[in-house]
Amino acid sequence: MSLNATIPTLEGDAEFGAYIATPEGTPRGAIIVIQEIFGVNPGIRQKCDKLAAEGWLAVAPDLFWRLQPGITLDPDVQAEFTQALDWMVQFDQDTGIRDIEATIHHIRRTLGVAKVGCVGYCLGGRLAYMTAARTDINASVGYYGVGIDGLLGEKHAIAHPLMLHIPTADGFVPPETQAAMHTALDDHPRVTLYDYEGLDHGFATETGLRRQEEAATLADSRTATFFAEHLG
Repeated sequence: MSLNATIPTLEGDAEFGAYIATPEGTPRGAIIVIQEIFGVNPGIRQKCDKLAAEGWLAVAPDLFWRLQPGITLDPDVQAEFTQALDWMVQFDQDTGIRDIEATIHHIRRTLGVAKVGCVGYCLGGRLAYMTAARTDINASVGYYGVGIDGLLGEKHAIAHPLMLHIPTADGFVPPETQAAMHTALDDHPRVTLYDYEGLDHGFATETGLRRQEEAATLADSRTATFFAEHLG
């Protein structure tokens, strides 16, 4: 099953799909899982299922829905990787943040879960940073977010805890970008940065060629501790 729920836009003039994984019993809180450029694919749905098994309500909104609903691509297939890059270029990130904000409202007002966090990967890592700066989300985590150096002017607006996982050999995030992030954010009272030496983009994906098991397990354990502290 790909998308199994719908969420109304902030304007209430349309709905977009989402994958929701529900825990047994009362949720500890809710976590929005923000997609990579490959859509709400099996790896993102697996992230949701794992979070639900840990007691969280997990929601992955289809942020590419205005381009084409239900996009799901495999990063290990070159043609699909190329297609994903094309979707990323067309994607309006500011509108995407509004859809994430709509997801926050839906979780709180309709699904009845007050504390909401988010975790994003790749493009989603960048959007997690933007969500921390532009919404009232309770906690945010970004894995290998791209182009965050261009968003550092928004750091003053980060009002709730944010954690960023940074692989030092990320082919999409050069050393000078990583240095700018550390310079701007290391002393921010609500931001925590973790470096992963020698690792490349996508190391914490659930499946496929990019996954690096030891580092993924470490990063995910830090994320779990972070959410337990700020959402639990």
